[in-house]
Amino acid sequence: MRAAVIVFPGSNCDRDLKVAFQNAGANVEMIWHKETQIPKGVDVIGIPGGFSFGDYLRCGAIAANSPICRSVLAFAESGGYVLGICNGFQILTETGLLPGTLLRNENIKYICKPIEIKIENCNSVFTSGYRAGSVVTMPIAHQDGNYYADDNTVSRLAGEDRVAFRYVDNPNGSRDGIAGVLSENRRVLGMMPHPERMAEPMHGNTGGRRLFQNLAGLMEQA
Repeated sequence: MRAAVIVFPGSNCDRDLKVAFQNAGANVEMIWHKETQIPKGVDVIGIPGGFSFGDYLRCGAIAANSPICRSVLAFAESGGYVLGICNGFQILTETGLLPGTLLRNENIKYICKPIEIKIENCNSVFTSGYRAGSVVTMPIAHQDGNYYADDNTVSRLAGEDRVAFRYVDNPNGSRDGIAGVLSENRRVLGMMPHPERMAEPMHGNTGGRRLFQNLAGLMEQA
């Protein structure tokens, strides 16, 4: 598997994401946001967490207009796989690749702690290694992780089985406890929890490792 990790000014989880991909067996390239092309042969793009461009305007809004994001859009629209984590999820909603938006946490506070999430969907390359209904632990680290979409969008996401994860104890006020959503073709995943921060035993928990292992395994079979 070949992965590309996009790096913006203010990204702070790019190396963590690179290591998680590498530990799953991937060859990883780091792509600076001013680049205009995704290298040929890349299987999956990872958009990491952090505070791209200082979270000015709206979280992810400036990054979504970076030159590389035009290529990310084209890559996704051609059927490529894209994983956006935390700030990466915010960027994916700003580009329009995923519906909804991420608002300020309901309690107006930055939250950084391990939380439990329920696996809602196992019908994607990202989640098929998990068991539907199971609960895993991953950390969150955000102030703007409150997922919001209008009633029709929330109903459509549920009806189309595109909610990948829900919070067991909703820490930020997200609609219906949504912690991660999939695109219509299930090839784009945005999630607020950080699987790359609980992917090794030294992290104290390996709840996120299966996502990367499964992704790499299915890519090798393709």
